[in-house]
Amino acid sequence: MKPNTASDTTSSSETNSPTTPPSPTRHSAVSHCRRRLLRSKHHSFSRRENIGAGINLRRNLRFLLLLPLLYLSGLFTCVGPFTRLLGYTPPPGSVYRSHQNFERLWDDIRFDNSSAIQLSSVWKYNRRLKVQKPCPNSTALYHFSVHKESPDLSGYLIVEANGGLNQQRAAICNAVAVAGLLNAILVIPWFEFNSVWKDPSDFGDLYDEDHFISSLKGYVNVVKELPDTLMERYDYNITNIPNFRVQAWAPVNYYLGVVYPVLRDQGVIRIAPFANRLAMNVPPSIQLLRCIANYKALRFSSPISALAEKLIDRIIERSSRTAGKYVSVHLRFEEDMVAFSCCVYDGGEAESIELDYFRENGWKGKFKRKGRVIAPSINRINGKCPLTPVEVGLMLRGMGFDNNTSIYLASGKIYQAEKHLVPLKKMFPLLYTKESLATLEELAPFEGYSSRLAAIDYAVSLFSEAFVTTQGGNFPHFLMGHRRFLFRHAKTIIPDKRKLVVLLEDMTISWKAFKNQMEVMLTESDRKGMTVPRIKKINRKTSIYAYPLPECSCLQQFHNSTPKLTA
Repeated sequence: MKPNTASDTTSSSETNSPTTPPSPTRHSAVSHCRRRLLRSKHHSFSRRENIGAGINLRRNLRFLLLLPLLYLSGLFTCVGPFTRLLGYTPPPGSVYRSHQNFERLWDDIRFDNSSAIQLSSVWKYNRRLKVQKPCPNSTALYHFSVHKESPDLSGYLIVEANGGLNQQRAAICNAVAVAGLLNAILVIPWFEFNSVWKDPSDFGDLYDEDHFISSLKGYVNVVKELPDTLMERYDYNITNIPNFRVQAWAPVNYYLGVVYPVLRDQGVIRIAPFANRLAMNVPPSIQLLRCIANYKALRFSSPISALAEKLIDRIIERSSRTAGKYVSVHLRFEEDMVAFSCCVYDGGEAESIELDYFRENGWKGKFKRKGRVIAPSINRINGKCPLTPVEVGLMLRGMGFDNNTSIYLASGKIYQAEKHLVPLKKMFPLLYTKESLATLEELAPFEGYSSRLAAIDYAVSLFSEAFVTTQGGNFPHFLMGHRRFLFRHAKTIIPDKRKLVVLLEDMTISWKAFKNQMEVMLTESDRKGMTVPRIKKINRKTSIYAYPLPECSCLQQFHNSTPKLTA
């Protein structure tokens, strides 16, 4: 129903209010009460008019505030050349000129190796480590009164993990925690087929199923499939099982009060989709289940682990100039990422047509919906545009990584790689990818499976001396946490993209001035990376997957040698 405007409210009050009867010759108590009643109704209608006017005013203010942004974005993207003729200068950082700056500064860059970072020292950690307590070797569910009254298993839990590799990883860890909470038997999670990644991989293609089941024994019971009696009830089709819709970031009380009774009654429940369906703030015994799932139970399948270890050995062997140390860069400059960001680079009209076609083909009108605002210049100013290979190279050379540094590029297929990778290879000749380190025969079983290829990148990046994230997302989110868990403090570089785009647009900046700014940015990134958030036992606001301590500390094992993927 459409809400009434102020005028609608007024007309309604006039037609629906009762007609006032003629006043008697003498003022009676009844007429006095009627006059009071009418006055109160009049005030009530006035208040409604004021409220309606206030709502409309707020809506109009929001619209008026949005108009300048729309106007500016139109100026930046549509009439930029014309406004420049009139003397208008776009805001700093709104225009992509990084490729031009690289050409201008290249002579200074290639002869500058004066402040090379010593990679052998980047993992130094000076804090005193606490003595680790052993993890409790008992099921977490007995901490809850509902389970003390009914200690028997409540039923089977089926979840359907959605998204890419690491969003699915979050879903798996959350499913283990929910199964422990509900005293349920977890069926090996199903993977939803994603229309963007188009990877039909199952759990067993990515992870070692038997290791997963055995590692969780004593905490959560896990089976590969439902028993035959239940499968028969649902015509041997799991999708026939009624789906339980759970709200995002559902708290523990929701699962115990709403989901648990249904599970006890039905004997099996299915939750799909299942990504962020459990609050980050849960009791320690449930948080521990997430730790066990993520750092102990989830181990990549043998084909992935075997190839990843080969690639790690090969890049270490080729990094003799830096004592076997290498830097991994998560570069999100694939075609889908560039298209989704709606950012503008140096490809002109041809680039615009190509990316418009990809957006329409991949997201079916999502970007042409009424009211959708696409503002590439504002996206760039706000640091929302994926960094290009040349921008990553300029940043790292400015921070002090010289041309002897081995770089492992973790990414999908780079957008227009034949053009965009050339300057990065100039700055870092020792640039490697899984395609350059592996043979065609070794990679053949993984081609066409984006999640399996991403798992190889994840494993190789895990053991790099420094990790550089350029766009955020689940991949660096999980990888940073995993590196913190294994090595306490493993260097991660998170650039200040809002500052970086302003510097890279400045066609007058000297290489020395740029280097000074990059060294400040690196120092600030290190300072933030060393920060360990204060976490109360039952008041966690940060992600346990990015910041696994202190809840996961009882699982940590420190080795003199580098941990192996198959350990």
